[in-house]
Amino acid sequence: MSRTFLITGASRGIGLALAHRLSQNGHQVIGFARNAAPDFPGTLLPVELADAKATGEALDSILKRFRVDGVVNNVGLVRPQRLGAVDLTALEDVMRLNLHPALQAVQALLPGMTERAWGRIVNISSLTVLGAVERTAYAAAKAALVSFSRSWALELARTGITVNAVAPGPTETELFRANNAPGSDGERRYLASVPMGRFGQPDEIAATIAFLLSDAAGFITGQTIHVDGGASIGKLSF
Repeated sequence: MSRTFLITGASRGIGLALAHRLSQNGHQVIGFARNAAPDFPGTLLPVELADAKATGEALDSILKRFRVDGVVNNVGLVRPQRLGAVDLTALEDVMRLNLHPALQAVQALLPGMTERAWGRIVNISSLTVLGAVERTAYAAAKAALVSFSRSWALELARTGITVNAVAPGPTETELFRANNAPGSDGERRYLASVPMGRFGQPDEIAATIAFLLSDAAGFITGQTIHVDGGASIGKLSF
């Protein structure tokens, strides 16, 4: 059955890979993003998701045109800072972009999903929730999305709407490679943390998200799925 899904942060990386996968599976895809993506396989709206008013207007716009069956809260912001240098403004910026659009999107789509007794909410968290240097703000925001998922899953358990989180490990996106070039210290450090000895690919993360959006995942709710090559288990030792 064809569904309609909204993805935030949809113009690149995991969001764009998911859009392509859903479209190939016969679903209609709507994306919110700051930047354009010429190859986006659906309707992509330019939105500054840190702006609550702009986000609200974009949500109103799509609800007038589409029956949206689910949302993937993928947009995120990282501001790496050591503990002694954490800036409150940066902390607020990270919290705002990671959390506010997620809540706004779910609140906007909830009446329709509740009425149809079917819906899917997937919040994109991160391996950093288990602890990471220079990630005070980002890890806290991503941990909050896990908490959102558990609380919302309980509230919606008897409505036909499921809520889950996906926590990717190091994933070879354009942004990741811009900060961790092949052969760099950053690449070596990240690879050392992954027992499989390689980075994830955006489509591998997208595959897990797509499953959680499917009818087949109807009995899974309130869970956090780590897609990280074993990094959440621990380091490989011999």
